[in-house]
Amino acid sequence: MNAHPVPRVEVHESADELATAVAGAFLRLLTVRQAAGAAPGVGLTGGTIADQIHREIARLAPGSDVDWGRISFYWGDERFVAPDSDERNAKQARAAFLDVLGVDPARVHEIPSTADADSVEAAATAYSDTVRSEATGALDLLMLGVGPDGHIASLFPGSPQLDVDDAIAVGVTDSPKPPPERVSLTFAALNRFDEVWFVVSGADKAEAVGRALADAPPGVREIPATGVRGQVQTIWFLDREAASQVP
Repeated sequence: MNAHPVPRVEVHESADELATAVAGAFLRLLTVRQAAGAAPGVGLTGGTIADQIHREIARLAPGSDVDWGRISFYWGDERFVAPDSDERNAKQARAAFLDVLGVDPARVHEIPSTADADSVEAAATAYSDTVRSEATGALDLLMLGVGPDGHIASLFPGSPQLDVDDAIAVGVTDSPKPPPERVSLTFAALNRFDEVWFVVSGADKAEAVGRALADAPPGVREIPATGVRGQVQTIWFLDREAASQVP
């Protein structure tokens, strides 16, 4: 991970400005990758700022040259709940932009729900199989939120899932943030993406962001966000509140 480029930090005055900037950057990146002949693979996240970004993507998309039929979508993590639960990251993303833009459901690779798998472990195994079979080309972009405790995806400080290095996805049964059962990509999988964009908004995230971006950041067991870097580029997109403790 030390060989990867130093992360870039981009600060915006408000959550609204942050969402618009990230949505624009998202559309530009996909346009460039497709113009070069790629069929991009994108990893999505959930949460309030992600929902704002997704809605901005839907608003700005008609003015872009992105071919939505040539993009595959994945998730960094998901809540192991019913498929129609409002807690599902995939449901949020579908409503905000995927369905709005008419993305082919065959290109939207959701993490299994309680309707698809008997247990969170079975869901993790099934999703590992999906990623292994479908993500055979480049994985272009991963977007990640960061929790106030520094967690990313569903990899929480001090959790045993931080040490899993022989799987693509792992089950979580005791998440400190409800719901307790989740499926998360592991560090090994999260670090396969060319670009990693951390998208963070709000004063409650400021301490975690500041620690992650410190000159001598703590290890992944304290701040899991320090364990993910893009193969080509890592960008921290922050609003002014989230950036208030960045060195």
